Amino acid sequence: MIKTAYRHQIVTLVRRLSIVAILLSLLVIMRSALSGSAAGEIQSWIAALGPWGPLALGVIYVIGTIFMVPASVLTIAAGALFGLGLGTVTVSVASTLGAALAFLIGRYLARGSVERAIQSRPKLKALDKAIDEGGWKIVAMLRLSPAVPFSLQNYFYGLTSIRFWPCVLTSWVAMLPGTFLYVYIGQAAGSVASGRGKSPMEWGLLVVGLLATVAITVYLTRLARRRLAEISPTVETEASHSSAALPSVTGSIRNTATLAVAALILVFGAIIQAKSGGLGHIIVAMFGPPQVVLAEKYADISSLATFDHSSFDALLHRHVSEGGWVDYDRLKEERALLQAYLETLATAPLDELGRDEKLALMINAYNAFTLQLIVEHYPLASIRDIPEDRRWDDVRWNLAGNMMSLNELEHERIRPNFREPRIHFALVCAAVGCPPLRAEAYSGTRIEEQLQAQADYVHKNPRWFQLHEDESKLALTRLYEWYGGDFEQVADSVLKYAARFAPKLDALLACGKQPAITWLEYDWSLNDTANRR
Repeated sequence: MIKTAYRHQIVTLVRRLSIVAILLSLLVIMRSALSGSAAGEIQSWIAALGPWGPLALGVIYVIGTIFMVPASVLTIAAGALFGLGLGTVTVSVASTLGAALAFLIGRYLARGSVERAIQSRPKLKALDKAIDEGGWKIVAMLRLSPAVPFSLQNYFYGLTSIRFWPCVLTSWVAMLPGTFLYVYIGQAAGSVASGRGKSPMEWGLLVVGLLATVAITVYLTRLARRRLAEISPTVETEASHSSAALPSVTGSIRNTATLAVAALILVFGAIIQAKSGGLGHIIVAMFGPPQVVLAEKYADISSLATFDHSSFDALLHRHVSEGGWVDYDRLKEERALLQAYLETLATAPLDELGRDEKLALMINAYNAFTLQLIVEHYPLASIRDIPEDRRWDDVRWNLAGNMMSLNELEHERIRPNFREPRIHFALVCAAVGCPPLRAEAYSGTRIEEQLQAQADYVHKNPRWFQLHEDESKLALTRLYEWYGGDFEQVADSVLKYAARFAPKLDALLACGKQPAITWLEYDWSLNDTANRR
């Protein structure tokens, strides 16, 4: 008996580790698969639904509950799409409504079918008796620690003596902890998928919150099991003798082995997807910006059309000093002029422009949108002081008649359409650690010269590039870590790409020497003239 219990513990542990490995691997693979246009279409569809989004998901949830489709994926999706508060409300209402409808179907419309479905389950017979004696208390215990799957419970209660409203209200309250946990997981996954990184404190709070939620849910589950055993020992007795209650050790081992093999295959696939770059690449693939395939989509488009950036150019000349420092106090006084430039971006003839004019327009738009975002919330110490939902993922910026977020503009409109990693030295996130904002607008006629100047500046400044005196180590900006795939597509490796702008590094590589790469701390302080160093 002891050996059997020990085997079950090992099998359970392996199964849980395999599930975690599968989920993490799928996250890596799906982040690449859904980057670019596919992600843009999904995000645009969700954004287009507006306030109807939660209602649409709720309707799907109710239908899935009635047809006994596992709802955990939808619960996680609600957290990723709508956040913790709205996601929890959406799922709580939808799951309760679905459970109520299934209860009514089981009691009045499909009683015979449900009765036949539970005939071979001795545990359900014991539960029926327990509910007869304990009423809503047993329902609460079962919802917290289900001895019966959620979907089957909904129909099963319709056959018992419990009344409709006590069952529905008890189910609603008792299902909240589990709902909150899965929505929290979804919110965490959504945060992971955002383009820009989080601070260590933000990650710490996210992890602590998730662990606390898991701990509370586990505690309630165990408490419910003990109380259920105390209220109705018959349930535990019948369950232990039921062949359906616990699979055989042999069957569990066989199923767990299959799950473990699937996990190993997916982990291997995730490593390949992350370009086999080791743990660092895998972590970046999971938590960093989406990976994309760089391509020159507009190289063959020739056009004499241009776009006038003179008003933005004048603002930059007045308010940006050498090194990319911005006088936000003075810029805020001319906010109307910045807003006027943004209005011209909304009507820009993007489709009529040639390749270089398109790229200049998109870079200027990204930087202008970012300046506007800071001015709206100024004074502040960092762009990350702005609420997350109003930062890089806020679909509010109009470029050529298309509403988009800063992340969409960078990861879906620029990176996949231009084979040009130097854009990472031109797009400015209003932080000290990001490359400097130029005191001039980008121009289609000078884009090559300007991008080259930006790259040269970054690789001569110790804020972003430090080759140690003994030439054994190279400290690089984390832009090279976050967007390593972009640089590698053009130059095979991060070192070779950086060497294009650093003659001393180029000479080292020519001699067969490769310094070890370390990453410089990314300073998220605002690139305000008040912070100038």
